[in-house]
Amino acid sequence: MSPSVPLQEMIRAIRSAKTQCEERGVIQRECAAIRAQFRQTDNGCRSHNLAKLLYVHMLGYPAHFGQMECVRLIASSRYSEKRMGYLGAMMLLDEKQDASLLITNSIKNDLSHSSQYVQSLALCTLACMGSAEMCRDLAPEIERLLRASNSYIKKKAALCAIHIVRKVHDLGELFAPTARSLLTEKHHGVLHGAVVLITTLCENPETLERFRKTVPDLVQIMKTLVFSGYSPEHDVAGVSDPFLQVRILRLLRILGRNNEAASDAMNDLLAQVATNTDSTKTVGNAVLYETVLTVLDIKSESGLRVLAVNILGRFLLNNDRNIRYIAMTSLQRIVVTDNTAVQRHRGTIVDCLKDPDASVKRRALELSLALVSASNIRSMMKELLIFLSSCPPELKSHAASGIFHAAERYAPSQRWHIDTILHVLTTAGADVRDETVPNLIQLITNASELHCYIVHKLYRALLKDISQQSVVQVACWCIGEYGDLLLKGECEEMEPVQVTEDNILDALETVLQSHMSSPATRGFALTATMKLSTRITENVDRIRSIVSIYGSCIDVELQQRAVEYNALFKKYDHMRAAVLERMPVIEKSSASTNGESAEGGSTNLQVSRAKEEKPQLPQQPTPQVCDLLDLLSSTEEPQKPTPAPSGEPTNKHYPAAGDLLDLLGGLEHNFTPAAPEETVYQKNGVTLTQRCEKQSDSVLTVTLTASNSNSADITCFTLQAAVPKSIQLHMKAPSGDTLPALSSSKITQTVVLNNPNKVTLKMRVRLSYTIQGSNVQDTVQIESFPALTPAGH
Repeated sequence: MSPSVPLQEMIRAIRSAKTQCEERGVIQRECAAIRAQFRQTDNGCRSHNLAKLLYVHMLGYPAHFGQMECVRLIASSRYSEKRMGYLGAMMLLDEKQDASLLITNSIKNDLSHSSQYVQSLALCTLACMGSAEMCRDLAPEIERLLRASNSYIKKKAALCAIHIVRKVHDLGELFAPTARSLLTEKHHGVLHGAVVLITTLCENPETLERFRKTVPDLVQIMKTLVFSGYSPEHDVAGVSDPFLQVRILRLLRILGRNNEAASDAMNDLLAQVATNTDSTKTVGNAVLYETVLTVLDIKSESGLRVLAVNILGRFLLNNDRNIRYIAMTSLQRIVVTDNTAVQRHRGTIVDCLKDPDASVKRRALELSLALVSASNIRSMMKELLIFLSSCPPELKSHAASGIFHAAERYAPSQRWHIDTILHVLTTAGADVRDETVPNLIQLITNASELHCYIVHKLYRALLKDISQQSVVQVACWCIGEYGDLLLKGECEEMEPVQVTEDNILDALETVLQSHMSSPATRGFALTATMKLSTRITENVDRIRSIVSIYGSCIDVELQQRAVEYNALFKKYDHMRAAVLERMPVIEKSSASTNGESAEGGSTNLQVSRAKEEKPQLPQQPTPQVCDLLDLLSSTEEPQKPTPAPSGEPTNKHYPAAGDLLDLLGGLEHNFTPAAPEETVYQKNGVTLTQRCEKQSDSVLTVTLTASNSNSADITCFTLQAAVPKSIQLHMKAPSGDTLPALSSSKITQTVVLNNPNKVTLKMRVRLSYTIQGSNVQDTVQIESFPALTPAGH
């Protein structure tokens, strides 16, 4: 290829290459020719060669050898070469390159040039790639140009000043007086630059207070834009300069936040913009959306806030999915503070659950769950259950969790609450959290008058489908506890069905033998079968046969249960009725919502004392009997033996206790004191605590617990951790991703740190979450790890 080939010919040759290898060959030959011409001092095609090199750079090939040529072209006196040099500098140089420092003096000279176009080139380059050092050196020149008479230069200088302030915050004081004077300009480009510059300067709280005085000026500019006649130069689809309007509204939002005087000064303007802007065009919707955000963010009047919510309601009817999405995002932010106004659009929001777009559907689900209240719980839950049956798999877990939370808070009756949970488990049982099963069991034990109805309903669900493991586990538990009610067949709430002992055992055997049953489900079924041995009379031998089969099961947990149950039949048959008696009422040790306990993920249950005294069974004072009770019922706390009253003889079964000790040898518990908790993060209503425990000299387990004291739920909560390279880190799965409001539930996540080299422990944790539609990300450094002695010592 000839060294003097024009740019168009080079582009044509590159595009005609049939393979990548051929393309590389063309570019390598051309780059070699460009290098050779760069070395010539009297070369007249320098700008032409740099243009070709920039095209090569755009294709992703190395072009760094052209950096010094850019510096030489910038210093040229010819405008064509200077323009190409500045363009090359913006593309090939950045603040990390040493060559960028070489053009500082040329930029300074060009900022004082007599031609506005040369000044414009220097301003654009500084605004694009100016380093902190360059900004400090050239800031006085930019401030001088902001006071120039030429509007074209003022516009460019304002944009350059924005870059300087963002790069060096201390230089904001230099531009503050000039920025305010620019608001008197008539040129829209200068006004736009001035508004953006003031917005950037208002990031400093002291400067923000100073610029609150500009609110009347901004209101006047905005009124001129809204009520001015047709201007071909600035009109966009019937709206006068919507870009400038949006920028002014954003600045007003910043100035009016948490300030009543500034808010009062802009209330009338916002009402006029909201009522006079055309909502049939996209540009009009953009202005209306910024107006709504400003109204909701400042201390506006109640009527104005209702108007803003109604505008968002109109957005929900728009055919554009993006507009519907941002409308629901905005409504979610204010659903707590303006619930009544948002409730008026509940029907439209529920209709958005049927939207084919996944993002719109997710936002509609979150907003619908936030709108559930005691007055609309039945109608809203009906819509949410319909949605749950047809929603995408990725939303089922979130939908089920939200339904559980709403049902627990606003359930009109216990039966309705239980029916709703069973409906969710039947529809999306595979997508609910593990703690749902113990929570439902606790709820069932408290509804004593519904036991007959529940056991009949769950028995029918078990016969119909055993694929939903959560339903099967609850059904097995209820059949084991209340199987005698099932055999009576007397249920006022449901059509009577005659159920025999063989029918019940056949159903449980089906669960035990099904390939769809998980080990945990088989454990529930085996325990239910064992408990039925005290509730039925004719099939005890069959139950004994079923239990003995699993004494050699490959699953260790199931095998252990079967061995213990066989021991009850063979050696402790006189104790079987007492051990397998019906469980008393279970209460939660702390309030929980959304299927999570206050300790995060695992529901702590405690047995309440019976309200009426029951006949005392023969006392078994040995703690081993209590251990056996504990093993047979995972939701019941070990019962402490009651000492015999003085003067009365005690029944001594010490030999049996000794045998039980041999049976359960090695299963005793080692109780260790609770590890101390330390608060490591507290911000935006989110509190993160850590609890450390040493497993060995080099292994440390850190349990992170997060809670939410805000009045709104926090969603999409995630934790990420980083440690030095010499430390090995393993993060286990969190207990959830939703933090309910008012610290009603927590999220826990366990981190295991292996420090074989005994270096100083440090861990950086990143928190990411969404609250009221706003995404928040923060980082905390943890350097203190208070731990106990190694576990078990």
